[in-house]
Amino acid sequence: MGTLMAKVRTIGEVSPSALEDQWQRDAAAAAIAGARGVISDGGPIPTKTPVGRLSDVEWGWIASGILFGWIATRAQQAAAEQLNTEQVIRMTGIDPEPWDIGAAIAILPELAGTCTGIDWTQPLTAWSRETMAEFLITAMRLIRKATIARDISDKGITRQSSASTIARQANAGAGGPLMTPDEFNDEIGI
Repeated sequence: MGTLMAKVRTIGEVSPSALEDQWQRDAAAAAIAGARGVISDGGPIPTKTPVGRLSDVEWGWIASGILFGWIATRAQQAAAEQLNTEQVIRMTGIDPEPWDIGAAIAILPELAGTCTGIDWTQPLTAWSRETMAEFLITAMRLIRKATIARDISDKGITRQSSASTIARQANAGAGGPLMTPDEFNDEIGI
């Protein structure tokens, strides 16, 4: 009979889930700080402006502050952990993910047109098992198609940068020169 081996954790070692949780908390804090930066004495919206009096443009500033703060922190995580920025920004920690909700909503017009045998005037509970199965299978097929199209698109959330551009930005962000590591090996023409 074998013995069970417990994983020995080094003192001070942090689990990957704890690190991700911290990044999520940092991103939320940055989002809140972004919104507060807009609603401040130096910001475009005075501090004591009643919420009911905000214009659409002012709501846009608040939403932008939130998004920019959150995205900046997630991009920082991607750089720090050498991960794909696009994927890190998509990891919201919310279930269901907004990206999945968007894909599901995008297929609704096609779903209604594809499921022609369904009586849409009936409540869902009145559908037969076969009708429900047809609906769900059609929805799954269309959602799968939409998520594949979304995931293989070259038009992501972040702009597409070359590896050298990313390396330059990472070096500069860390206080180093605006050069890639391989450029340090170039001959100096004297």
